[in-house]
Amino acid sequence: MKIITIVGARPQFVKAAMISRAILKHNKNNDLKVEECILHTGQHYDYNMNAVFFEKMEIPRPAWFLDCGGGSHAEMTAGMLIEIEKVLQENRPDYVLVFGDTNSTLAGALAAAKLHIPVVHVEAGLRSFNRQMPEEVNRVLTDHVSSWLFCPTYAAVQNLKQVGITSGVMHVGDVMYDAALTFGKIAEQTSTILSSLGLEAKHFYLCTVHRAENTDDKERLSQIISALVEIARPECPVILPLHPRTKKNIEMWQIDSIIASNGALRLIEPVDYLDMIMLEKRAKTILTDSGGIQKEAYFHRTPCITLRDETEWVETITAGWNQLAGYRKDDILNCLENKLQQTEIDEYGDGHAAGKIIQTLLS
Repeated sequence: MKIITIVGARPQFVKAAMISRAILKHNKNNDLKVEECILHTGQHYDYNMNAVFFEKMEIPRPAWFLDCGGGSHAEMTAGMLIEIEKVLQENRPDYVLVFGDTNSTLAGALAAAKLHIPVVHVEAGLRSFNRQMPEEVNRVLTDHVSSWLFCPTYAAVQNLKQVGITSGVMHVGDVMYDAALTFGKIAEQTSTILSSLGLEAKHFYLCTVHRAENTDDKERLSQIISALVEIARPECPVILPLHPRTKKNIEMWQIDSIIASNGALRLIEPVDYLDMIMLEKRAKTILTDSGGIQKEAYFHRTPCITLRDETEWVETITAGWNQLAGYRKDDILNCLENKLQQTEIDEYGDGHAAGKIIQTLLS
């Protein structure tokens, strides 16, 4: 069985690592081998958000690198479609495997579907029900052309059922939970990020802001940064690893003048995945607009405040580990004051989602 796995953005590298490890484990113990080749679209190209994954996380090196980062959504997706189609026509895999909801996901799914190659969508069925988000459009379209739809939650299965997608749908749990268990242990042994930043466990906040709805809107970004300035204290700083787009717009709109008023709001360069795990595990609270980090916060049992008006991960809200704050300063500050009752979330699985995916495809 031959699989071409398509990645292009940071969270996809993590998920791909778990699929690759499951394939390696299968091949060691079975005569029927799985051949996996990785295609990297180049959607993200910052070193700490890209190449370092293949070095530190032992992900197989990509067989193809397309260098399709930058440009508008249309330009990026179109460039990927053209190049991915060439690879698929030449190699004709049994499956094309895509993750999540990026432009790389949609381009890979469309290219494969047009060539009648079955599409495997890992993390299928998620919905924010906000079509203003490009990610929502990507995930909806990908689901509709996929042959196999592996869902991380029961809500995702139900979302698909409501639009008539039932064939090939399976709840397997979350491959990101697999990754949290696997790499959480490695991070504990290898990461030195806390000492290098002079941080004490549970005495700092961690924040990430990267979604276009926040970064490309001056009012939203200003309100979020103002809230972080209000929160940050010398004894409990806010650590903000800066996404390249966030950094650019902070400078363009001179929001850095707000940041300069409080040195306890500490802007740092993007960190690699293992260091990010340690920051998540040891933070007092995480503030983020990332879908993946909302879940990782729960995996590491760290309270989370989501800087969006909706979330795909509704079970984190129900279980009391996550709150929707939106972008307004006062709402963010109010969420920090809330004390919620927290319960466990069983549907993310048992840490073997990737293995279930490979065994299902083989069967």
